[in-house]
Amino acid sequence: MRMEYADGWDPLSRVAGRELSAGEARERDAAGLTYAVLHRVPGRALPAVVRRVSWRSGLVEVWAYDEQGRRTFEADLSMLVEEDRLLNRRLTGWQYPGPATAESAQDCPRTVVEIASDGTGRIAHRPTGVRGSSLEAELTVPEDQCWSARPAFGGWRPFTADDHLPQWVREHLATAGTPEAPVSWRRVPSPMETSVDFGRLFQPGMAMASPYGGVMTSTEPRPAGTLCLPGGLLGIGCPAQDDEPRLVLAVPPGEYRLDEAQAAEEGERAEGTAVRVHLGEGPAVSWEMLLGPGDDPWLLREGEAYGFGTDAAMGAFADAGAWRSLQRRFVAALHDHDDEGWTIGTDSDFFLRTREPGSGVGLAGFGLSSDGVHPVWLGRSSAGEPVAAVVLLDGVPELWAG
Repeated sequence: MRMEYADGWDPLSRVAGRELSAGEARERDAAGLTYAVLHRVPGRALPAVVRRVSWRSGLVEVWAYDEQGRRTFEADLSMLVEEDRLLNRRLTGWQYPGPATAESAQDCPRTVVEIASDGTGRIAHRPTGVRGSSLEAELTVPEDQCWSARPAFGGWRPFTADDHLPQWVREHLATAGTPEAPVSWRRVPSPMETSVDFGRLFQPGMAMASPYGGVMTSTEPRPAGTLCLPGGLLGIGCPAQDDEPRLVLAVPPGEYRLDEAQAAEEGERAEGTAVRVHLGEGPAVSWEMLLGPGDDPWLLREGEAYGFGTDAAMGAFADAGAWRSLQRRFVAALHDHDDEGWTIGTDSDFFLRTREPGSGVGLAGFGLSSDGVHPVWLGRSSAGEPVAAVVLLDGVPELWAG
């Protein structure tokens, strides 16, 4: 491999910074300034291995790419300055079933290894990709596998893309979940999927825990009209924020029904628990988290989720292609009582609708119980087709057997 140097590397665009001579790179190394080491293979556009070194920040980052330009390995190494050695803090390896498998494919196996400075470690291996469950183990990592010496300038090892994980990790994976395994493994559900059937919220007579400590029972869902999506893109985000929708889902152009789930304690008025846009016919047999740009489910820990953010306790379903125009109409209707916005009713969680004259393309805004990040749950049929998108208004309710 031929070694080159640059003053940086962008892992998103995969573009190197200004080219450096070996002498310039050596000076930056001695001064602790950021630089990149690129190991190139003739005939390949992307380097086989890239290291971004920043001694002043105490961090070394590593990426390895295969012939198709896909990541096969990624590492974050943290330097313990006083001992001049590097902690193998986080290692990620990808294994592709075939040359046509995209790096972003959700069925691509991936393994993540995390190591703490005290030698405790965690291996999470998803053999069928992010939609499947993972095998996870917590273990003590030998010290020589936790740490590596800080190399002298130019002393980086040009490993190949097949070296996607250390040998000791591969040995553990070979026996994962078997009686021969030297450590205990547990099976963890995919962070994208949930065992909660959100469709039950829209079925009358379902009992659930009330946020106030009592018992609520779901009532008949409230119809909330339809949403026109001529562009075939459902956008979901906060309508009060001046940006594009955080989440976008491709759907056939058309009109889609909206409704809201409600529940009430005995003798009390019904309150909204969730809003839904119907995307197909039939019940949802599985539910998964809808992801946005840059969302990496592999980074989620237990109890964490991706979604859209709001500082106004609002969300909306709308045609993503007309989002900016609809969002301006929404804000005008909200603050100026402009005629382009109209309310469905004070007791509806779909509290405000806006639409473009002529085309009928619309936005349906709904109220939420809080600011922050709100997940969107996509329901799929037994054939795997999307049939509903649901947003919970006040967290995940505890549903009881009905």
